[in-house]
Amino acid sequence: GIKVAGPDLGELERIATEVEAVMRTVPGTTSAYAERIMGGTYIEFDLRREEIARYGLTVGDVQDVLAVALGGMPITTTVEGLERYDITLRYDRDFRSNLDSLRNDIVIPTPTGAQIPLGQLADLHVVNGPMGIKSEAAVPNAWVYVDLRGVDVGTYVKNAKRIVNEARAAGTIQMPEGYNLFWSGQYEYMIRAKERLLVVVPITLLLVAMLIYISTRSWVKTAIVLLAVPFSAVGAFWLIYLLDYNLSVAVWIGLIALAGLDAETGVVMLLYLDLAYEKWKKEGKLGNLAGLRDAIHHGAVKRIRPKIMTVATTFIALVPILWSTGTGADVMKRIATPMVGGVFTSTLLELLLYPAIFYLWRKHTLRKEGVLTE
Repeated sequence: GIKVAGPDLGELERIATEVEAVMRTVPGTTSAYAERIMGGTYIEFDLRREEIARYGLTVGDVQDVLAVALGGMPITTTVEGLERYDITLRYDRDFRSNLDSLRNDIVIPTPTGAQIPLGQLADLHVVNGPMGIKSEAAVPNAWVYVDLRGVDVGTYVKNAKRIVNEARAAGTIQMPEGYNLFWSGQYEYMIRAKERLLVVVPITLLLVAMLIYISTRSWVKTAIVLLAVPFSAVGAFWLIYLLDYNLSVAVWIGLIALAGLDAETGVVMLLYLDLAYEKWKKEGKLGNLAGLRDAIHHGAVKRIRPKIMTVATTFIALVPILWSTGTGADVMKRIATPMVGGVFTSTLLELLLYPAIFYLWRKHTLRKEGVLTE
């Protein structure tokens, strides 16, 4: 939605109506409706203070009679079984059905006992006014409600802002000084979520990196494990694209969870490569490149079952969510989708690229240590 803020309610309605007409032209708009805040009809009482004082009355005396005559006053409660109903006393409809009846038939008692018609103490007018007043920060608002389809909120608002600014420049939307437009609704929530994610995502990646380093005691191993994150991003974004999901808070939550999950599978892969490497090194089989390749082959290929089992358990848990229905299913699907796609590609790339990266690193290390002869 769009909030129009300013001091005058009539001007707010005019601006909101102009914005509504422009928003209907924005691609992706299914409906746009501006509140008609000035659609109410009211009876206004202008009290004549001099006349009221002349009869020995106060403004409060007149207002009390008006409150009872028109609005009514609860005087007791009736009991009907287990039900309770208030009994309200007020003037009969004939005495309050039109302005003449209000002027002549509603009388105000004075301290002397005289009954003064309301028409002698107040001027009555029918006026137009707001049915309700919305405000934020003590400034009145008029709202324009917009429904959209086939486009994400961020792209839609970007296009809508451009079109609205062009309309203001062309004079189609005239906004005097002191009036402002605010883009609200889902877009406002998205901006707030984006600001939080700009803090949460880096902190999450930093925590994952620190935990991996504490486990491996090596920045090189930490970097190798973190390669799973871009590996997984390939499948995550492809599956999001294929299912036609837009980036949302739920999708980002899934991506954050995916970073931790991929780090886990990367640690498992690196663990088996390290175990095989240390075993071959202890047995003195790393004197040449063939021995290094044998060690990596043993760690990567012959230990493939536990790595696949680690991934399979994740799929068993997450894939059924993609076909779920019911309350909350839309959110859960968008959380699970990047995790399913990301785990699939990260597993393939870890099995194919991790051994090669580990081979290049260890070959350099062994040559530096003077262990490798050829």
